[in-house]
Amino acid sequence: MSYLVVIDSCGELTPDMKASGHFMSAPLTMDVDQYHFVDDETFDQQEFLKRVRESPNCPRSACPSPQYYKECFDKDYDHLYAVTLSGALSGSYNSAEVGRTMALEEHPDKKIHVFNSKSASIGETLIGRKIAEYEEAGFSFEEIIEKVDAYIASQVTWFVLESLETLRKNGRLSNFKAFVATALKIKPICTSTPEGEIQQVAQARGINKALVKMVEMAADSVSNMQDNEIAVSHVNNPERGQMVLDAIRERTNAKYYFMENGRGCTSMYSNDGGIIMVL
Repeated sequence: MSYLVVIDSCGELTPDMKASGHFMSAPLTMDVDQYHFVDDETFDQQEFLKRVRESPNCPRSACPSPQYYKECFDKDYDHLYAVTLSGALSGSYNSAEVGRTMALEEHPDKKIHVFNSKSASIGETLIGRKIAEYEEAGFSFEEIIEKVDAYIASQVTWFVLESLETLRKNGRLSNFKAFVATALKIKPICTSTPEGEIQQVAQARGINKALVKMVEMAADSVSNMQDNEIAVSHVNNPERGQMVLDAIRERTNAKYYFMENGRGCTSMYSNDGGIIMVL
């Protein structure tokens, strides 16, 4: 069976995913004052981070349109999937669902499914890779949906950020514990909830201590990772990302580990130096 996985651009596509021909990215857009950025191959991370630092205003993002998703789903594949940002954090999931409905109105026999990642960034990447794994193993469309839904339910996104300003200003921290961070250099350690929202689970003074604690907590929370992958996404700080990847590799037994530099939407919400890890 032929298949296509559309991942909104908060999710990174690894080189092997790009080369496979089974994946495409649905770009979000970001605006910083009068500057407009498209989260595709033209995205300039350094320029974007510079504009964010210099602006007193909060950057804004827009998800792919339903029409964009519909055009993806109109393509000639036996199985079509979308993986989107958590529906609790973005309109991308709803947009993809509307696009799916539009495509099915014209082609009612098409097999199309939209997965709410309940995650972001590299979490979406892992879900896309899991879809491909099950497709290559020959599972049916319905079996893949069931298996990937179970995988999403088991997945946890962890992160430590240098700055929470974008998340605060954009209202993504509705369930976030109150804390005094800036003056004391306290860094919160956060995870996704089962509903795909954000929660603080711990904190530490200084980002390195917070990252070490995050890895310890994450490793203690999982077992039997032999069938799964663990991935790290960093924003403009590969050394920090590699430190986290090496640390989690020492403490877990996943079948594969990899790291990617965050795309535009990840850069917007995680800010310069942010680290996301998904197990």
